[in-house]
Amino acid sequence: MSAVIIVATCYPKPEETAGVIAAFEAAIAEVHDTEPGCELYALHEGPGRLVMIEKYASQDAVDAHVRGTGLAGLRAALDGKLAAPMDVQVLTPHPAGTSKGAL
Repeated sequence: MSAVIIVATCYPKPEETAGVIAAFEAAIAEVHDTEPGCELYALHEGPGRLVMIEKYASQDAVDAHVRGTGLAGLRAALDGKLAAPMDVQVLTPHPAGTSKGAL
């Protein structure tokens, strides 16, 4: 199976940004420790948004993540703190060129 890339963008309420970042940081620690099929689970911040870039070894690894405690805890911690629903994009990589052309 090929890798699966997920880009999840959330828009925290301005007054909730610090709490949303803390919730993601807690989830990151748990996912890194308990999900061997997760190859990348990294938070990035832009104006008014947080973006998770995720890479999984396979769809089975994504399925394990969806059932995992890290994501469950994150969902609970984000309740009421977002200004809009999270935008989640599931992508299939198309590597090109050198190793710089793939996550």
